[in-house]
Amino acid sequence: MTSKTDNPPPYEDALHHPKYENYPHHPSPGMCLPSAINFLSTQWESTSVRHAFIRKVYLILTAQLAVTFSVVAVFTFVNNHCDLSFHSVVYFVVYCILVCCKEPRRRFPWNLVLLGVFVSILSVRVLYYETKAVLLAMGITALVCIAVTIFCFQTKVDFTSCGGLLCIASVVLMIIGIVTAIVLSFHYIPWLHMLYAAIGAIVYTLFLVYNTQLLIGNRELAISPEEYIYGALSLYIDIVHIFLFILQVSGAATD
Repeated sequence: MTSKTDNPPPYEDALHHPKYENYPHHPSPGMCLPSAINFLSTQWESTSVRHAFIRKVYLILTAQLAVTFSVVAVFTFVNNHCDLSFHSVVYFVVYCILVCCKEPRRRFPWNLVLLGVFVSILSVRVLYYETKAVLLAMGITALVCIAVTIFCFQTKVDFTSCGGLLCIASVVLMIIGIVTAIVLSFHYIPWLHMLYAAIGAIVYTLFLVYNTQLLIGNRELAISPEEYIYGALSLYIDIVHIFLFILQVSGAATD
């Protein structure tokens, strides 16, 4: 025989029972659940921001490369060498400002002014090579960049987690460069120079893959949409160094 206290309470009484009124995980009657459209719209806004960021970076990169190769096209046929040491100092100072200082890099129009100075200075470095070698290096660099871009958009391999390996590779490249410079200062060995240049081109191609995936997003690491100047700068430096290393393979420096 069951007592009255053992019988379950009616539904209405149980629904408004004081025991459950303030229970944090108990939904109140008539409570509306969030619509999935809210999550989809948030994801779409994030995707649209990333796409706008990518477009902005590639537009700036296109302008940088257009200036660089315009300088090459104009001055390749002019035998007018500038003071390379002065340009190297300016290049290093502007590069440090763009990489290490957040405010100038994000503040318009100083970010574009510094970027323009950087591009102009770096463009001078390609004026010391023969016309045929420059044109050949341009073509090879363009093919490398197209192949890397297609690969980064298609592959599922995440290269953004390989930053440590790329740092080691850059240190190894620096050591090889120092040793090569010391050896070549005593006796020029063409195959050693070409070997160093080939290794440098490979290392900077890997950096181009890494920075392109940082730009695209959807990986372990990604560049903030506010850092469009840094994104364009990193890709530009990778491409120009690939171009310069290929130049060392494809031709000799002019006298």
